[in-house]
Amino acid sequence: AFTTLLQAECHYDAHKSDLEFKAYKTPLKIGVKGTFDKYTLHTQPSISQKELLTSSSVTIDTTSVNTGNKGRDAKLVSKFFEVQGVKTITAKVIGFQKNVADVAITMNGVTKTVPMKVEFDDDEIELKGVLDLADFTMLPSLKSITQACYALHKGKTWQDVSLEFEIKTTKSCK
Repeated sequence: AFTTLLQAECHYDAHKSDLEFKAYKTPLKIGVKGTFDKYTLHTQPSISQKELLTSSSVTIDTTSVNTGNKGRDAKLVSKFFEVQGVKTITAKVIGFQKNVADVAITMNGVTKTVPMKVEFDDDEIELKGVLDLADFTMLPSLKSITQACYALHKGKTWQDVSLEFEIKTTKSCK
């Protein structure tokens, strides 16, 4: 009983998150980075970063897309997301094995599991993965944005999108 009293009970909490995507254009596959200004990270205090990760989910407002170019952002909303009525994207970590998280992403009414590489640091969890727009039946939206940006994209907009998500964590012990 005495040793139990000496052991500290520690928990990890998420205090900040960053979300970034990279879409690709032109036959040279030039990346365009962006984020969303409105998204909500849902987590629960956990005894480890892995447990915190598996309790995590995010809800993204697609109208808040931000690539650093207001004209491009408006076009992404009207010629990509609105084409198929995609107002939100959700993602939830549903499993974890070694350094790969299985993330259930829901977009356009379709849920697919996307494997994402995970790196743990003392105060951060980083996930990286790639989704294929075809898996979410988003090819009509892809065709629309390709047509709207035909000259700028030199006729090519790629259907894979790279994703990066960082969760800043704090550890507190009693």
